[in-house]
Amino acid sequence: DNKSSYRRGISQLLFIMTESLVNRFIFTSENPCSPDSFIWKQSVSQESNVQRPFRCKVNGCLQTFALFYNTIILNEEAYSHLFRYFCNRNSWLVFSYFCNRISQFNKISCTSAIKKQASLFCIVFGLHYLWIKEYLENTMNKPQITIKDIARALNVSPSTVSRALKDNPDISQETRNLIHAYAREHNYKPNVLAVNLRASRSNTIGVIVPQLVHHFFSCVLSGIEKAAAEAGYNILVAQSNESYEQEVKIVHSFLAARVCGVIASLAKDTSQYDHYQDLLNNNIPIVFYDRICTGLKTERVVVDDYAGSFAAVEYMIQTGCKRILFYGAAPHLEITKNRRNGYLDAMKKYKIPVDDSMIMLCDTRERAISITPDILEGPGHPDGFFAINDETASGILYACKLVGKKVPDEVSICGFTDGAIAQSTDPKLTTVEQHGEEVGRSAFSILIGKLEGGDDKSSNKIVRTNLVVRGTTK
Repeated sequence: DNKSSYRRGISQLLFIMTESLVNRFIFTSENPCSPDSFIWKQSVSQESNVQRPFRCKVNGCLQTFALFYNTIILNEEAYSHLFRYFCNRNSWLVFSYFCNRISQFNKISCTSAIKKQASLFCIVFGLHYLWIKEYLENTMNKPQITIKDIARALNVSPSTVSRALKDNPDISQETRNLIHAYAREHNYKPNVLAVNLRASRSNTIGVIVPQLVHHFFSCVLSGIEKAAAEAGYNILVAQSNESYEQEVKIVHSFLAARVCGVIASLAKDTSQYDHYQDLLNNNIPIVFYDRICTGLKTERVVVDDYAGSFAAVEYMIQTGCKRILFYGAAPHLEITKNRRNGYLDAMKKYKIPVDDSMIMLCDTRERAISITPDILEGPGHPDGFFAINDETASGILYACKLVGKKVPDEVSICGFTDGAIAQSTDPKLTTVEQHGEEVGRSAFSILIGKLEGGDDKSSNKIVRTNLVVRGTTK
């Protein structure tokens, strides 16, 4: 608009004037981090005998100035230090400083030309500072405009603005165009929180992820995000980091944010579900995925852990393994139960005995590296490992290399996930593919069915797995 153009023109003019004056002066800081003292060098003719340093105190700030013979080139860094220094002061105190500075020059015994140039510099620099400060305050720190602001500017009622922004046909097209144009020009954004409060619900879905760094969970999140974007929903993502306490806090924050639904996977140490019951008590539907909660009547999306484990262990037996160890997670988790049952049934099918020493609590790479070497070098050492995830399987592979066991000639290894790590090891991991993105899309689809369809029937989804054979098995 005209006001903005005027300000830009004034800014350019002031900058040109300041630059031309600063070309004659230089400010250098003795301490750039705390520019309380500056040296002011004035370029004068070689014939002049002016060389009288002087000191004066203005607004509590000691300024040291000196006049020299030599010509000085503009020091932009020093100039920026000075400007930033004064930007921390009150506007009118700064302007007062420049006015006082002008009066101080009248007390200095130097040529009138120097006084005039110094006075002009103070005026221009002061005006330049005040304009930039006002510009920043009016733009960067300006609050978002509201419907009431638009109504006041266009002399209409707030309800008219609200309906026009929603393209209500009761408002004339001319008025709607005018209001939309004003809203675009002033970057109006609706207050989503206020809309949610009025509606007592939102189009935001809360998603709880045990670990974002885990490939499977990141794939699930990707599936949820893509499906939500297609359906016009927002997602609010939180990481429990395998902590029950953090999971409880997240659920409470979702309640406060008035999410319309929650998609969650349990933390490893979660064995109580009162916080999820709070969501159900507030009519917020939940869909659990992967690590599901059997203690509550909710929807669930899981991969076929049993079938995936059975197929993996059966393949290892068919390729020559006689003693296969199972590395599992916390025994109360459903995924641990299902994968262990698949392992046990495959061993039972081929009449291979299993004792307690063959089932280990180990679900991280670090723990696998720690306990596997002793197992490999002890009596009755295994010739195969089935791990609950790829991270654990990669730790087993590393431990085999530490003790000199050849994979897969002496030891076969199979994981579960088929993430990036499965193709990054040497040799590459045989693993069970989980199809995480499909899990995410299915979970979102079921939740939206509950939100928009109002179906009270429970619905579960089982995502099929498949064995991916690579270099860690024969």
